[in-house]
Order: sequence, then structure tokens, then C-alpha cells
Amino acid sequence: MLSSRRDTRSTGHTEAARLSFRPVCVTHLFAKPRMAYVAAHHKAFSTQLTRGYATGKIQVRNPVVEIDGDEMTRVIWKSIKENLIFPFLNIDLKYYDLSIQSRDATNDQVTVDAANAILRFNVGIKCATITPDEARVKEFSLKQMWKSPNGTIRNILGGTVFREPIMIKSIPHSVPGWSKPIVIGRHAYGDQYRATDIVIDQPGQFELVFTSEGDKERRWPVHNFKGPGVALGMFNTDESIQGFARACFNMALSKSAPLYLSTKNTILKRYDGRFKDIFQEIYEKDFKNKFQAEKIWYEHRLIDDMVAFALKSNGGFVWATKNYDGDVQSDVLAQGFGSLGLMTSVLVTPDGKTMESEAAHGTVTRHYREHQKGRNTSTNSIASIFAWTRGLQHRALLDNHPQLHEFTVDLERLCIDAVERDGVMTKDLALLLHGAHMKPSDYVDTDGFITHVGRSMSNLRKDR
Repeated sequence: MLSSRRDTRSTGHTEAARLSFRPVCVTHLFAKPRMAYVAAHHKAFSTQLTRGYATGKIQVRNPVVEIDGDEMTRVIWKSIKENLIFPFLNIDLKYYDLSIQSRDATNDQVTVDAANAILRFNVGIKCATITPDEARVKEFSLKQMWKSPNGTIRNILGGTVFREPIMIKSIPHSVPGWSKPIVIGRHAYGDQYRATDIVIDQPGQFELVFTSEGDKERRWPVHNFKGPGVALGMFNTDESIQGFARACFNMALSKSAPLYLSTKNTILKRYDGRFKDIFQEIYEKDFKNKFQAEKIWYEHRLIDDMVAFALKSNGGFVWATKNYDGDVQSDVLAQGFGSLGLMTSVLVTPDGKTMESEAAHGTVTRHYREHQKGRNTSTNSIASIFAWTRGLQHRALLDNHPQLHEFTVDLERLCIDAVERDGVMTKDLALLLHGAHMKPSDYVDTDGFITHVGRSMSNLRKDR
């Protein structure tokens, strides 16, 4: 379900329209990948920033795709818009409802439409959504077990998912040595996430079969089953791996940090070996001199060695991972830096033009059950706020809009200041800070944090 909404509450009028979108190829529009673009334009933004946007709302020049979600994060999402977005921005939001009910009602077409809208408008900001399992199918009486909306969007957009911790000095880390951020890049295409898995129910021969366009068939024996079992067939493409590699190299350059690629090429000599070879070829051809100029480096490591290295390091690097490894290790990094509620997540397409941002955590079901009972919750909204800021930062870069960029930087700083300077935080962060000595006075409720940041933004704008 899509609606086009421009915030016009200052005039007491709201526009609504039903629109249909078609994907637009944007590869030719952007000569440089996004990370190179960011590095090239950051100084220009710094010199263009003004302190004069306090007199009225900032006009966001081009639309942003807003993707609504489920459960407690949907409640938070609404509060963020009402307290932190609409009071300060005039923004045209192309709204898609990706709640589980909406996806079921549209046979998941709404997810495809949302992804195509992101391709058209180049910026998507997404709320956390439910990926249904058997229990969720029963709970919501779903027609079927719909696929992960994140997976569907990733497969349509392609690109790389980058997760980066939100560093708050006063919040202790589970891995205390991590004094610098670790940015993890997850190859968001193929492998297990587009695999075909089957249950074998009788003895027989399992093979891989490839039929070329000329109908020539090649076969590879995999296993001779003597009884029941399971089997899997998965793939990836050179084109996707190349886009992943370039995105990771450019991210490392934008952060002035070394890049590590992790695989298990000692076991998957051809499959993982292809990742290793493509990264090395692109590095030698296009990035080696740039890395040397920045005094950073690229290195391939085995995944088990890389995990051990990461744990004993002090951080300060970019980690390129395959799809499944990134799914697992990004959550490990989030906990190591403090909380999944303190982790940003952005999906960047290979051409660098299009980006989708979201919170790295789920829908916070346990808190939503309390909310449904009318009870107060203390749910961390920082990652959801940063989903908005990172998406709007990309909009500002594409539109050359320094005032919008400044607003996003201010909003991020005010979230961190709320915790570090003001001591205003939700229960999860207070527990990390105070442990067993935590008292109810040490934390605020869900809306309390968001409204505190909103007041801080209003005061900041008045002072300018």
C-alpha cells in the first residue's frame, strides 16, 4: 500500500495520492560509487554548512521512500516522525506499509513495489519488519510463510549491507578492547539466501547439473545417499561479487581504514576462491595505489582466523563478509559494542546511487506485548532514529543540500549527547551502564527519550 505524503501541517493541509512506480536504471547517473562520492564531497559540505536553518522547516527537495514495519518498532517509528522529522522538515514521503498484515493482503507485492520505488527515488528508510515462521503464520492466519522482506528488497536492489556501531563513550562494551568502530560489509546477494534446499526421503544419487545455453550438460556428483537426508544448491555471480568488492574498497577509503575479506577458501576452493580472486584483481587494478596513499591496506583472511583477530583487536577496520557470515558476525559485533540497539545498517547498490537504511535490530516483540496490554515500555529508539538520519544524509548528498545534511548530523549528535551528557537513556542502556545497581530513576520510557531529543533539537534551532 503506497501513499504520497508531504508534511504540510503548518498550513493545516495534507496531500495524499496513489501512485504507481516502475524501476529506473540509474547506473549511468553516477560515475563514482557512493563511498567515493561521499569522500569527494564531504569537505564541500563542511564549507557550505550554514547555521541559518532555524527560522523554518527545511525543505527536502526530492522524495524519500518510507517503509513502515511491525510491532514495537512501528510504534517507535510513528513517534520519531511526529517528534523528530515532521516538526523540522517539509518532506515528501512515498509511504509503503510492510506490516505483516499488509504483505499478506497484497501477496507480498507491496514489498516488491517498495523496492522498485527505492530504485526510482534512490533513498529508502525502513522500519523493522517481521519475517514469519510457523508460529507467526498461525498467529496472523497468513496465507503462506512469506519470505524475509529484507531479503526481497536486497535481491531487487543488489548491493552491500554495511553495519556500523553507534559509539557512545559512557556505554561499556562487551568486548572492552574495541575502542574504534568496526564496519562490517555483508554481501547481500545469493549463497544460502537464494539457495534451493531439499529433503531427501530415499536412497539415491545427488548431483549438480549445469546446462549451457547450447544445451550442453555437465554433471558433478555430490553424494550417494544411503537413506534420508538433506541437500542444498546455491550460487553467486561474478558481477555481484565485483560490485561487492568495489563497495567495500570504497567504504575503506571513505573511513581511511584497512579492509579485510574473510572466506573459507581452503574448503570451498572454487566457490570462496572466486571471492578471493575477484577482490585481489580489483584491488591490484583499481585500489592499490589509493590504499597506499591513505596508508591503509587490504588483506584476505580465513573466516575463523578473522573472527579471532577481530576479538583481540581494538577495532578500526572494515570487514567484508559473505552473506551468511555477515548475517551472523554483524550481530556479534553489535553485542560486542554494546547492543543491537546501537547499530546502523545501510544497503548500498553497486552504482552507489541508491541506498536503503534501517535499524539493525528486530521488531522488539516482547516490548510490544507489554504495549498491547497498555503497559509502559522503555524501548531503545536510537538505531531507528539513525535509520532516518543515514537515509536523509544520502538524500542530502544526492541533492547537494548542506542544510539537510547538517540537520542529520545534529540529530545524531543529540541522540548521543542525551546518553553521554544528559544521562537520558532507555532501560537496556541503563542496565549496561549500572548493572545490578540500576534503579527506575536511571532510565526513561520509550517516548521519554524521543521527546527529550526533540526538545533538544528545538532548543538548538532556537539558539542559532
